Amino acid sequence: MFIGACVSSIGTWMQILAQAWLILTITQSPFYLGLDAFLAGIPVFLLSIIGGVIADRMERRRILLCSQYVQMASAFTLTLLLAFHVVKIWEILCLSFVSGTAQSFGGPAYSALIPTLVKKEDMPNAIALNSIQFNLARVIGPAIGGVIFDRLGAVWCFGLNGFSFLAPVISLTILTTRYLPEKTGESIWASMKQGFRFIRHQGAIEALIVLAFALTALGLPMMTFLPWFAKTVFSGGPWTYSLFMISSGVGAVVGSLLVASMGDAPHKGRIAIGSLMWLGIGIAGFALSKSVTLSCIVLFLTGIGLMAVFTNVNSLVQLITPNEMRGRVMSVYNSAFRGGMPMGNLLTGWLVPMFTAPIVLAVNGLLLLLLGLYFLLVQRKVATL
Repeated sequence: MFIGACVSSIGTWMQILAQAWLILTITQSPFYLGLDAFLAGIPVFLLSIIGGVIADRMERRRILLCSQYVQMASAFTLTLLLAFHVVKIWEILCLSFVSGTAQSFGGPAYSALIPTLVKKEDMPNAIALNSIQFNLARVIGPAIGGVIFDRLGAVWCFGLNGFSFLAPVISLTILTTRYLPEKTGESIWASMKQGFRFIRHQGAIEALIVLAFALTALGLPMMTFLPWFAKTVFSGGPWTYSLFMISSGVGAVVGSLLVASMGDAPHKGRIAIGSLMWLGIGIAGFALSKSVTLSCIVLFLTGIGLMAVFTNVNSLVQLITPNEMRGRVMSVYNSAFRGGMPMGNLLTGWLVPMFTAPIVLAVNGLLLLLLGLYFLLVQRKVATL
């Protein structure tokens, strides 16, 4: 699973780099960068809860396979459109929405499948290992993608991403672990209500879900608007954008390794809150930086903070939730985590032309810092975990 997911993630990050630069080239507008990220993320926000119910009622491996096939088809469709020079911005946006819809069903199934592969005491390390492969891909994907985009063009980035989905398909095909759900006469709506009741009675999970939404709504727009900073603030090209992504990815890998080295450490809640405040300060620092070198250093440090928050929050949700409820709970968590992305990206894309990208991202960083102080001093359900 690790190898298959890593290969696919490398292809995905190659496409993310090429697609962002392609959109900016076609439209010359930061709004469309935010809109593309919004359309890729909004299906996850709207459909993940249904996807979680299905993940608790069906064999999770099959759901994941279907998700990979749809995303592969989307990548190859964009490859052909670009190869024949007929691609339009609305086609890119529509394909982002289709891929996001596939992820809204595949995401909860994937999150729920991981804990069945390891023992409970190894869960934090397994989640950290999963974060390592994702962020290792954030380093390798943009590095390879930047070279391929510069030498061969965007069409190769999209095509190689399509082929990269074969890796998880093969790993899922040979996977022997199976989740066989108990047959139930409950409707999907009744199963959803049962999941919401469990979350409501676990007050700490509610707080973790709110934290996850705020993290992505305020923290991840920085990643979406890296090409805008590279092109307009620093007057660079695709390689400057690749350098920014690589710096953030290396930091995220280091952050994942640090979390993994800690194992099942106590006080995960306080570590997550402290890392959230670290991330907020880093985002504000990047927004105000006037140096490419300083920006890369700050992106490295924010990558560490981002992964420390994500891994610890994800671990806490997984550890609190029993297996029979995991698909539903993780779908709500994923809905909040991934739902913050489209909301934050769309709002940021709307505000940037009015107030400039540095000011908007600096305010986002300040809000994350204040949110961390709130969870540390006022709403202490997370801090006590």
